Parts: sequence; C-alpha cells; structure tokens
Amino acid sequence: LLDPTALLALGMQQIHVGQEMIGKISAAGQLMQCSASLDVLFLLDGSYSIGKGSFERSKHFAGKLCDALDIHPDRVRVGMIQFSSTPHLEFPLDSYLTRQEVKERIKRTVFRGGSTETGQALKYILHKGFPGGRNSSVPEVLIIISDGKEDGSTAMPAMQVKEKHITVFAVGIKFPRWEELQVLASEPPERHLLFAGDAEDAANGLYSTLSGPVCSATAPGCKVESHPCERRTLETVKELAGTYVCWKGSKQPNAVQASLCPFIRWKRVLIKHPSRCFRTVCPDPCDSQPCQNGGTCVPEGLDRYHCLCLLGYGGDIHCAAKLSLECSVDLLFLMDSSAGVTLEGFLRFKAFLKRFLQAVVGQDSPMGLGVAQYGDDVKVSIELGWHRDALSLIKSIDALNFSGGRTLTGRALQYIAQHGFRSTPAFTDVQDDLPRVVVLLTDSKSQDSVAEAAKYAKDQNIFLIGVGSSSMRAELTTVTGSPQQTIVYSDPQDLFNRMPELQRKICSVGHPEGCQAQSLDLAFAVDASSGVGLENFLRLRHFVRSSCLHFVINRDVTQIALVAYGSKAHTAFALDTHTSSSALLQAIDQVPFLGEPGSAGRALLHVYSDVMTVRKGARPGVSKVVVLLTHGRGLQDAAAPAQQLRHNGILVFLVVIGGTQRDTLLRVAGSPTYLVHISSYEDLQYYQGLIIERICEEARSPVSLCKPNPCMNQGVCILGPGSYHCQCHGWEGPHCESRVLRGDSPRSPALPPPSHVQWSPRGLQHSSRAPQHSKR
Repeated sequence: LLDPTALLALGMQQIHVGQEMIGKISAAGQLMQCSASLDVLFLLDGSYSIGKGSFERSKHFAGKLCDALDIHPDRVRVGMIQFSSTPHLEFPLDSYLTRQEVKERIKRTVFRGGSTETGQALKYILHKGFPGGRNSSVPEVLIIISDGKEDGSTAMPAMQVKEKHITVFAVGIKFPRWEELQVLASEPPERHLLFAGDAEDAANGLYSTLSGPVCSATAPGCKVESHPCERRTLETVKELAGTYVCWKGSKQPNAVQASLCPFIRWKRVLIKHPSRCFRTVCPDPCDSQPCQNGGTCVPEGLDRYHCLCLLGYGGDIHCAAKLSLECSVDLLFLMDSSAGVTLEGFLRFKAFLKRFLQAVVGQDSPMGLGVAQYGDDVKVSIELGWHRDALSLIKSIDALNFSGGRTLTGRALQYIAQHGFRSTPAFTDVQDDLPRVVVLLTDSKSQDSVAEAAKYAKDQNIFLIGVGSSSMRAELTTVTGSPQQTIVYSDPQDLFNRMPELQRKICSVGHPEGCQAQSLDLAFAVDASSGVGLENFLRLRHFVRSSCLHFVINRDVTQIALVAYGSKAHTAFALDTHTSSSALLQAIDQVPFLGEPGSAGRALLHVYSDVMTVRKGARPGVSKVVVLLTHGRGLQDAAAPAQQLRHNGILVFLVVIGGTQRDTLLRVAGSPTYLVHISSYEDLQYYQGLIIERICEEARSPVSLCKPNPCMNQGVCILGPGSYHCQCHGWEGPHCESRVLRGDSPRSPALPPPSHVQWSPRGLQHSSRAPQHSKR
C-alpha cells in the first residue's frame, strides 16, 4: 500500500509526490489563467453508462476548468454539447460572455440518458464545427468528458477531428476505459488524458499542456514538471473459485463417471495502467525560507504564510528575537565552571546563555551585560557593559573555557557582590542607579556556605536569580531567598524551555508578578482546624501573606478577603475591608488558629453567601476566585457548595496538603487544572508561582455581570449591552438594597430601572441618575 502522505490521490489516478509538491500544484492551479484567444467546447457524456451521479461530477469538473480560462468575447469562449444516443447543443460559444455566466449555465444542464454514441457526437462537430465559434481563426480545444465505453466505433471520426487541428483532451470519469479514451486524445496522450476525480489538478494539467503553444507563457517562477502516475480501470475477469463433483458419461452401459469440474466466477477488479502526468508547479511563499531562528514556514494561499517559531522567538512574523529585555538593569551571569558541573554541564550552560542573549539583546538594548565563571577561583570573563551588540557578546561567550576545580558558590557570590558591578569607563553612560541582577547558573552542590554570601549580596542591593536542575532547588532557594526567584529544570531540554520565565523574572525586579492591572476579587479560605495543627496553620497563614505581596491591593484592581474555618467559618476581613497592602498584611498576621474539627463545605457556603456578595464589597463584572487551603480531611461536604460557586461564576481553586482520595479532590475542584496536591507543608512555597499564575489566568477570562447575582433580596439581574440592572420586588436601589416603606408602591417592572450600572475596563461606573452605592 502507498503511504497516503507520500502521494497525491486523484480519484483513480495517483501522482507520487510529497505534501510540499501537492501545495505547489494547488497554488499553480489557482495562479494560472489562459488569457489567449481560444475556443473551448465541452463534450459531456450524458449516457446511462455514466449515470446521473457521475454526470454531476462531470459538470463540476467542467466548472472548475472554467476557473483556468479567462472567459471573455475577445479571449476565451466556451460552449457545451451533451451526447448520448444523439448529440444535443446545450449552449453555443457566443451565448455567455463571462466566467460566472458560463458556470451558472453548466450547473443548470440536465442529464438526458441514452446509449453512448461518442462517434456520432464527433461527426456532429465535423459537420457543424464549433457552434458560435470563430471558424478556426483561433485555436480550438475540444474537451471530452466520458467513461470511454462507446457503443460504436470512434477511431475514424476522432482521427478526422484531430486532422482539423482541433486539440482534443479526453477526461476520464467514473471507471474509464483508458485505452478507448487514448484513441480520442491528441498526441502525446499522456499530456491530453486527464481524470475528473480531482478537478483542481486536472485544470492544472490542462493549463500545463496549453501553456506553450496556445496560452500565455508560464508565470514567472512556475514550471511544467512530469510525474509518474497510475491510471486504473474497473475490469471484469474470470477467476477459478474451486471445484465441484460433476457427472460425465461412461462407455460402459448403465454406468456414469464422477469427476471434479472447475467452478468459475466473474469478478470486477481494478487494473493499473502506468503513465506519466504533466503539471505546472509554482513556488509557494515558503520557498524563500522566510522564517528565521529555526522557525517553520506554513503557507496560507498563494502569497501569504505564517511562521511557527521556536520558544524564545516570535518577536515578528519571521521569528525574530521575542524575549526583548526592555527593562533597564545591570545583568551579570555567574556560571558554574567547576568539576562538579562537568564539561558537559558547562557547555550546556554556554549554549543556554548564547541562545538567551541572542533572543534578548537588541541593537538598542538598555541593559549592561556581563559574564563571570567560577570554580576554585572567580573570573569576570566579560566585564559589565563591554559589549552592546549580540554578535560580539556571543563571540566572547564562545571563547569561555571550562576551568574545573571545587564548587565554591559562596565565595563566587561574595566576589561578585564586591567586584562584579564596579564602574569602568567602558560603560560610564550607563545609569548608576539601575537595578543589579545576578543570574546564578549551577548544577553542583556548593562546597562552601552560601547563606552568608547571599545575604551579603542582597545587602548590596543585588537581586539574585538561581537557575539549576531540580536537585538544586533547596540550595538555590537559600541563595535567592524565595522560590519565586528560583528556576529549576527537569532535563537538559527543559532548561531551554525556561527562557521566557527567566526573562520575566529579570524584568520583575522591584515589581510584583501578580495580575498587575487585572481586576480580581480573591478570597482565601484557610483551614484552621485541629487536623492542621498550629504549626502548619502558621505555614498556611505565611503562604497567604507572601501570596498577597504579588497583587496590587486597592478598590480598582485586587480586593482580598480571608476566611478561617474549623467547624464554623469566620470572616477575618471582607473584600472591601482593606485598601492597602500594609493594612492587609497586618490583618493576616492577626488571624487566629481555631483548633476545631474542620468542615470545608461550611467554609465554601460561607464564602458564597457572606463574602462574594455586593453587600460585602464584591464587584459585578470582576473575576472572582476562591482559594481553599486545607489538609484534605473534612472535604466530604465540599463538592456541592463548590459546584454552586462555579455555577455562579466563582472559580474554586483547591490546594491540598497531604494524602486524600483524588476523586474526592476532583469533585471539589471540578477540574485537574484547579487542583494542586502537595505532599508536605514545607513544599507549599514552591507552588506559589503556579497558583498565582493560574489565578491571574482566570482574572483575564471574560465574566458575566450577572454571575454571581449582584442583586440583593431576591432581585433579578437583567443583562443589557455592556451593563445590567436589578429588577426589585418590595425593594429598591441599584442592587435592591433598600426596603420600600409601607405606603409606597414598588416601582413597576415596566418602568426604567432606578439605576443603570455601566461596566468599563476601569471598573464599575454608576450613571449620574443613580445614587452611589453605600460601600463605594
């Protein structure tokens, strides 16, 4: 069997080409148009051997061929004859003067039926000529679309037609008899035999044959190519199916002779006919290899394309450097060159450093860059600011040599803090107050203490980022002081996948990595039950505290609430309680340990009914997230409340420490995407970046202004274009917050609402007619 990806299937005709060639043939079929003075007559087989279904395919094929012809009274004219028992003129060549008119008329052609009298149709053309044509003053092309199963002789009339200098194309339909169609076609037959199973390719083949003698020359860059192809016919053959006992006469009286006789059956088989096909092939837009840096070009039509870029590239459509460090920093890479990292590891770090700098260093890069390496000794191989272009920087990195020796990371950090950022005339134009960043690349445990050296570096206002394998996580966290400043990779290839993460961390110096300008209502539900214990509760509280540092706390951006729960849930502070980070952090430090049996279900119900409400500061049209931090027990009653929160547009993010049945966790989280299962409280800090990233992804998602329902007291939220209003019953106000006093009548639902709340990217704005909300 032929590999379907390695050939172009044309119904019963197959051309052995690759996918790239297929695209070029298709492009050529759309590019080519015969604009010469030309008379084209279609001769369509409408006999019963074709059948109505194949006749419709013949009409479709004829319509596609018209796309390759520039139909105009002064250029290409087209007519059609349908033949079966007798020929019938469907329309002459001078009836329709545009391509669209011709194609519409072909579609209206009705199947007639009858015997296949191709010879009679050819005699009709010999006698009548091309009806509506230009009397042989222009080249004439006859396109016969048939299965080749003639009821009479065609050899003589076909020869006479070709002797009149009419170019004849024979197009096979259904399961054609190619040897009979070959009699009809002009010489050479391989250029004039087409198959209607693939209209675009056949149209391309037609143009290829006509491009030299008849049509205008092939378009620039295009060329006619020959391909091996197969033509197949459906034949009836005799096959020995077996034997049976039969009785034959005998020379002896009163006796018969038994024998085995052959059992013959007839079957229809496909017969292959090797041939050659000619096609015009045009270059596609990817032939010029426009994608840089290993990108893959994907053509889109005739003259457009897009590039699939490698990670770290994609700054423009040609996969230019993507990770432009637009932030202004003094950046120094401290690379482990000790025996512990091995030569292989050192070369891996060099390759990573080269690829990263190729991606981020532009001509006008605002950074000062330097590189140091260490083993027993420390050497600043590339002084900060020596190179301002990527090419000279890469050459200097190529010249770095492996040194070996002990892994003295602490000593290297101390040295760089003292000598790595000295001002020199080479970069006197660099601002002295730029943030100083050291990226430590190591894959070997230090043989000296790193804690004191790292503290000294931080005291010098140096921001430390650690990059290493997963086995180095603990030491790198000690160096940097935070898991958020540590990048670990699982395998050598994964190191290169971390380039965008490194770029973000370098440019986040002095800036929070949270959701930035994305509005968010965030509630933490913290397990303060006896199952957690006081020590682990303090870890959970510290996790919430450090997570809040990554958000901009104010009324317009992020609001945070905290609920502590045991057997009951208690609101430590509501969403609108604190409007600054300092006040929020102080409040977190005051949250007490409860030490009761835990019920996560009650906590989630409390969040739904008493935290994520307009009355308690929740903002309509703002993404809402609940982060449930728990030890895992007491979740049996949490699935239904979690589902209720999700149904009302509130995401539940479940963080579980310790062992619990996974199916129980998934019922609460709703999806593995919103579940983080951690083995121990000590590892919680390493998942903070992931949790914040997923929370911020949710903050960027579109939300409904009516989920959760902002209307109080059974009010109905009614959406409008970019707004909503509350329909109240017995209450009034923007959110149905004020009871209608006795003697007053409720506002009619038919009247305009008392308040119209408009949503804008900066938050909620009440129209001038509406009273301000009491909590805003």
